[in-house]
Amino acid sequence: MTQILIIDDNHIFREMLKRLLEKEGYTIVEAECGISGLKQFQQSCPDLVICDIIMPDKEGLETIQELQEINSKIPIIAVSGGGKAGPESYLPMAQALGAWKVFSKPFVHQEFLEAVTACLLQTSNNVVKGAPYMRDAPGSEKTST
Repeated sequence: MTQILIIDDNHIFREMLKRLLEKEGYTIVEAECGISGLKQFQQSCPDLVICDIIMPDKEGLETIQELQEINSKIPIIAVSGGGKAGPESYLPMAQALGAWKVFSKPFVHQEFLEAVTACLLQTSNNVVKGAPYMRDAPGSEKTST
């Protein structure tokens, strides 16, 4: 089954997203901040990560950057309500750091689901499910053991 990691400090938003994605047949792993999100990423080897930008402890931009350092091939969708500055100031930075798609909260559910599907289809031939997530070495290829 396809596994998706949701990293967001808003429990209500995580629950809504979890229900939306479970209806589509995805298995969901949750984390409430970047620190626990990085731990869950290492433990669960998800196929896709959905990451909020404004969070306590470790904010989303830093989390996205660290996820990319661990596995540069993992698809990431960044979401943000923007806080005081608004999402338009954070989401372009998230893309620059490696997010494949970005969404402002609230978003249209169907558009979001289409983005999830597109990201997963794009990686279906490039990422080996269950392969360990290790830092990419120049010229190295991911293989399963």
